Amino acid sequence: MFSDIARFLIDIFFTLFGAVLLLRAWMQNVRLAPGNPVARGVFQATDWIVKPLRRVIPGAGGIDWASIVAAWLVALVFLVLTLAVIGGNPLMLFPMGFAIALLTVLKWALNLLLWMTLIMAVLSWVNPSAPAMPLLYQLTAPFLNPLRRVTPRLGGFDMAPLLLFVIVQVLLMVVARLSATWFGW
Repeated sequence: MFSDIARFLIDIFFTLFGAVLLLRAWMQNVRLAPGNPVARGVFQATDWIVKPLRRVIPGAGGIDWASIVAAWLVALVFLVLTLAVIGGNPLMLFPMGFAIALLTVLKWALNLLLWMTLIMAVLSWVNPSAPAMPLLYQLTAPFLNPLRRVTPRLGGFDMAPLLLFVIVQVLLMVVARLSATWFGW
């Protein structure tokens, strides 16, 4: 029972922190105004790990590589701690652990996209003038706009979020299968 609770807490903490690191890279990629309260909170929560990495890993091509590498390092620590809690030898992660950590980061990114899209879709029905809507629209637009060009509007409903849910769920299944195949999780 203790190991189940510990795994749950490790999973929650590391998944949330990894998602925040990916959100930081995502916000910088879409050029979200740094004065935004959400952006300020994300930067404050992640500066301690990203700023030192940025000295070694500069951004390139509009991508904040330091935040992405930080998320990958967090995923590695997550895998080591999870394996230690279930009684495994963390050394058995190497060398495949590096690839599994990359798949973990990809899973976090896909889940983040899924949740952002879900929150935006629900808010668009419940309170379309909510203060979070411009932020959510700016973050999800790079994924939804291409889908909006190919999906019809049915009775005024935007079907792009539904299509994105399906695509992301399929990708999550692929990532889960790859992780299970490589590591047996």
